[in-house]
Amino acid sequence: MPVLNRIAAYADEMTAWRRHLHQHPELQFDLGQTAAFVAARLREIGVDELHEGIAQTGMVAIINGRGDGPTIGLRADMDALPIAEATGAAHASLTPGKMHACGHDGHTTMLLGAAKYLAETRNFAGRVALIFQPAEEGGAGAKVMVDEGIMDRFGIAQVFALHNSPNQPLGNFQTIPGPIMAAVDAFDIHITGRGGHAAMPHETADPVVAAVGIVQALQTIVSRNHKALDDLVVSVTQIHTGSAHNIVPDTAYINGTVRTFDPAVQAMVMRRMQDIVAGQAASFGVEARLDYHVGDPATVNDPDATALAAAVAVEVAGAANVDAAAGREMGAEDFSYMLQVRPGAYLFLGQGPGAGLHHPAYDFNDEIAPIGASFFARLVERAQPLG
Repeated sequence: MPVLNRIAAYADEMTAWRRHLHQHPELQFDLGQTAAFVAARLREIGVDELHEGIAQTGMVAIINGRGDGPTIGLRADMDALPIAEATGAAHASLTPGKMHACGHDGHTTMLLGAAKYLAETRNFAGRVALIFQPAEEGGAGAKVMVDEGIMDRFGIAQVFALHNSPNQPLGNFQTIPGPIMAAVDAFDIHITGRGGHAAMPHETADPVVAAVGIVQALQTIVSRNHKALDDLVVSVTQIHTGSAHNIVPDTAYINGTVRTFDPAVQAMVMRRMQDIVAGQAASFGVEARLDYHVGDPATVNDPDATALAAAVAVEVAGAANVDAAAGREMGAEDFSYMLQVRPGAYLFLGQGPGAGLHHPAYDFNDEIAPIGASFFARLVERAQPLG
């Protein structure tokens, strides 16, 4: 079964929605224009209930089916990124320094397209809860929505989400049961030494040398402290120190990210980082403080929900275009918080060649919007059939 014909007929309208959203990007929870636009479309579509102001600018819309049954949740993220756009597109961002560089404009559009179809046909039992979420990009908006009780408030039994995937074949679905995306943590290391003249380093306690030693030692966590078959990333991404050629500074600063799947591996990293920072500081005669920030947990797909989602993807795209054992990746996603409290699945949808996610030249491919909308619609009909 290919893209639903009725949804295919919405293609031009969906493109217009998506490009409007793309031109008006907003960040994290500050999604006033975006939320107003989505709410207006949902009212036009004719949803049965619209609950706004969840997690500040998020919302949940309810569409009732034509029989008794459970409630299935479908989630789309709405926020953009603080990136200056370089696509050159006619529909490029009108807000300097902000752009939809991750395709959340497309995710929102796909869910709106599915909503329009489901509100027209209602060929399912129970209810569908359409979750439009703010602040996926660093704000853990999914956690806020979960903490505000959306799962219990709306009786959501299972929950699903899609993410576009640049440089994967157009219309190709990828997923996997179990962990699909990593937990993401961050760390900051503050080093305090004793500055002085660079010509007389013996009179100083050099934080620059200590910083270099710490960074090098942190790399041994992956190479020497963990089993090679366990996925782990420890990346130092910033080092800041110094002001001139001939001055040994007083301080240095290091930060970075840690990606894991196994809580035991995460705990090992935290322990080893503490040991390394303390030990290196002592060896160089400086003081150092590690601030370790536990972030979003791993995104873990429920096996039964993943099997259902993969079967629906086969209906929409064909068996040759569905990889249900695609492997996991070290990126992170706050949809993990929803999957911690309800079974469900997260899938990627290929959008063909182009710039990668979070790149200033990235743009969502409007050709996949009807495919994603069809997937969401058929998922509801398949999970909660009439009769």
